[in-house]
Amino acid sequence: MPILYSLLDLAPISEGSGVKDALENSRKMAVQAEQDGYERVWLAEHHGMRGVASSATSVVLSHIGHATSSIKIGAGGIMLPNHSPLVIAEQFGTLAALFPERIELGLGRAPGTDMATARALRRNLQSDVDNYPQDIRELQSYFDAPSETSPIMAIPGQNTHIPLWLLGSSLYSAQVAAKMGLPYSFASHFAPEHLFDAISVYRDMFTPSVQCAEPKVMAGVMVVVADTDDEAEYWFTSVKQQFMNMRRGLNKPFAKPVKDLSQICTAEDEFMLANVLRYALVGSKNTVAERLEQFASSTTIDEIIVSMPIFDIDARLKSVNLFADIAAKAN
Repeated sequence: MPILYSLLDLAPISEGSGVKDALENSRKMAVQAEQDGYERVWLAEHHGMRGVASSATSVVLSHIGHATSSIKIGAGGIMLPNHSPLVIAEQFGTLAALFPERIELGLGRAPGTDMATARALRRNLQSDVDNYPQDIRELQSYFDAPSETSPIMAIPGQNTHIPLWLLGSSLYSAQVAAKMGLPYSFASHFAPEHLFDAISVYRDMFTPSVQCAEPKVMAGVMVVVADTDDEAEYWFTSVKQQFMNMRRGLNKPFAKPVKDLSQICTAEDEFMLANVLRYALVGSKNTVAERLEQFASSTTIDEIIVSMPIFDIDARLKSVNLFADIAAKAN
């Protein structure tokens, strides 16, 4: 079976640019991905981050939905503890009406922000991760036919049967996805530690459901493809700076690339980067093709979703195109 490939976008706000630029770049990315045969484009929910413009995820999805015509679009993901399941059902039910047969909904349980912002989002901190499986079931019920015994209806939302994915980076998320019979997307692009164990747990514990008769696993990878290895590594220094800033508690826009990262990178930074970015596919077409084959064969995954936060939009679009060519030849 060929491995499907998709695109994950956080609408990065680059240093020296603004939100409007970031959202326009997301539109361009989605158009490029559709032209190049990607399966889907997902937007991720993050809040209070100076380098991310995708906080109002459903609104940005409408933006890229109107710019494209056939590619699947969705959230990768919505952090369910931040929201009422009914509100999410109404938002994505609206998207399903605007873009029929194209909407997907990936769900996570992390806050996607700092605790102060999480409190402002939730209003009620009792609605926390402990309710995650219950909230998923509630959300599913809103997408189904309305119940005669329930006074609550999601309009729009009911009868849309929007496909759900569960997102995670832990064995717990793998267990929940397996028990509920839902597709599972592992965040190996930034939290790779439990990738193989999570896939094993998910496949072993999987229970078929109406949505999913067999287990389906997607894994995330960071990707930068350029004409040469050196050029790709240069663009990738922006991602490395982003992780270094997070490690230091610095909230900054997406950084400009630098020619010599060693000037600002400590030994502790190098250790952290080698760990969290161990599966990154960075280099020329030949280099990335070789690493992609190694990653796909070692993980037995069904799909790959790639994150390409590259500072320059032209280099980003080129990377989207080059990776599509690599993936097509690999299949």
